[in-house]
Amino acid sequence: MEILDELCEVHALRDHVPRQMTIGNLTIEGFSRAAVQTYWRIAELKLGFDVGAQPWAFMGLPRLFLSHTHMDHILSLPAYVARRRMMKMEPPIIYLPADAVGNVRNLMTAYSRLDYGGLPCELVGVVAGDEFEISRELMISVVPTFHSIPSVGYIAWERRKKLKEEYLSLDSNEIRNLALSGIEVSRELKIPKVAYLGDSTAKALDETPSMYDAEILIMEMSFVARRHQSDKIHKYGHIHLDDIVKRQKNFKNKAVIVSHFSARYADKEIEDTVLRRVPNMLDGRLILWF
Repeated sequence: MEILDELCEVHALRDHVPRQMTIGNLTIEGFSRAAVQTYWRIAELKLGFDVGAQPWAFMGLPRLFLSHTHMDHILSLPAYVARRRMMKMEPPIIYLPADAVGNVRNLMTAYSRLDYGGLPCELVGVVAGDEFEISRELMISVVPTFHSIPSVGYIAWERRKKLKEEYLSLDSNEIRNLALSGIEVSRELKIPKVAYLGDSTAKALDETPSMYDAEILIMEMSFVARRHQSDKIHKYGHIHLDDIVKRQKNFKNKAVIVSHFSARYADKEIEDTVLRRVPNMLDGRLILWF
């Protein structure tokens, strides 16, 4: 009990009020601590990633994207679905690794029986390479990640129409006439807005360079101390500060949010260690999310 009491005192491990930050035109909300809880919301895009906890305000999300099924990432899934049912909202769509669909369906069935109430939702199994059109302006791609159980990451893409170069010299009437005649005058431009890694080694970043290009990258960095060896950490599908240091030049993101720190560390140790190893904090773009 002394160890548990110490952890709770250091980290205030209780129902956590999600941190909020506005980056560009997007509001990022959430919290992540390894083995405790992980959940994120991008309100403007109506997207949620993982559901280790479920703040009441997050209930309005119509869809969730789950990276994997470790408890700290899905613990509040039944509560999220039940609350939407209680408030007479549409059943949510839940995207998750295809290998996990059967077990999650069994989990929801068991909770439904315990609760004596239905848990209506649509479970969509995904694999790396899948793409989902969320709206005319937004699509989600599924990317491979490398963890100790089946897992995936996600990239949210903004889609824009851009006039083809050969028509740039034309006036609006000429362009309209071409379009009315059936000629495609524009091309689709895809901009990676938000990349979500979930739990994974840094190999996932290297194999999907778009993660380095996304305006906002939300990623784990479970370990920071030299006493925790990188090779053992990689074996269990996690990232060490060493991995970030080696890849500093790769990050083109406007913001790199790192979280999911091991509960072995106090916030002060994390901050001091990262500042010592990455003193410029990637030109101020590296955000430690406590």
